[in-house]
Amino acid sequence: MRLISISLLCLLAASPALPVNREAPLSISADYSASVLVFRVGRVTLDAELGREDYAASAHVEAAGLAALFTDFDIDSDVTGRFGAHGPQPVSYGHTERTGEKTRVIDVVFEEGLAHSTATPEFSSWGEPPASEADRTGVVDPMTATLLLSEMVAASGGAPCEGSIPVFDGKQRYDLALASRGTERIRTRGWRGEALVCDAYYQPISGYDEEDWPEPGETRHPLRMWIAPIADGTAFLPVRLHTRAGFGGVTVELMELRLE
Repeated sequence: MRLISISLLCLLAASPALPVNREAPLSISADYSASVLVFRVGRVTLDAELGREDYAASAHVEAAGLAALFTDFDIDSDVTGRFGAHGPQPVSYGHTERTGEKTRVIDVVFEEGLAHSTATPEFSSWGEPPASEADRTGVVDPMTATLLLSEMVAASGGAPCEGSIPVFDGKQRYDLALASRGTERIRTRGWRGEALVCDAYYQPISGYDEEDWPEPGETRHPLRMWIAPIADGTAFLPVRLHTRAGFGGVTVELMELRLE
């Protein structure tokens, strides 16, 4: 369960971006499939509406194939935000986690650069240590994180990814440390061509209970993303993700893409 969640964290953020000087809104729907070795373990669907000044996106993640035999979970996430001078800035973010018969709803609002979150039902612990006000200042939600990365790529005309993105998911605070790995020609069922290769290293900071801190093997290897131009090169979208963490690693690929 933890391996699949870490491997798919960027798919909860797999929102595309338009260049800074966007001329028209763009609607995107995408389907992804996750697998371990040759076994399918997860499914992700994404819908995004990117306007000239604002954006909205929703994603659904669920166990599938072999994993569905051993675990019953799904996550629905959504975000709204605005495109500002410094890129996409979230206004509200929420996700609903279902594991077996348990359901928890987490809502986050961003006010003047500070994230405030609520959980229903309430967490028994907000982590040791919990995410402080300083930890929750200047952060973005998981979905805006990859939107921010894609926006940076689009604004620079496909330049390599670099820097670090501070992320807060409503409880846990972590960084995505980025490293460029050049370009590579790839092919998935939903896309083929030259893609920018970017590594994202997951760096937990606060808001984790003792049993939730990732094992060293889960963070030693990066989540590698292949970010590709879509819509005639006017937008960018992750079309493949892979992590070597755990037995066999996890690969996520774009299966179908629909644009309007």
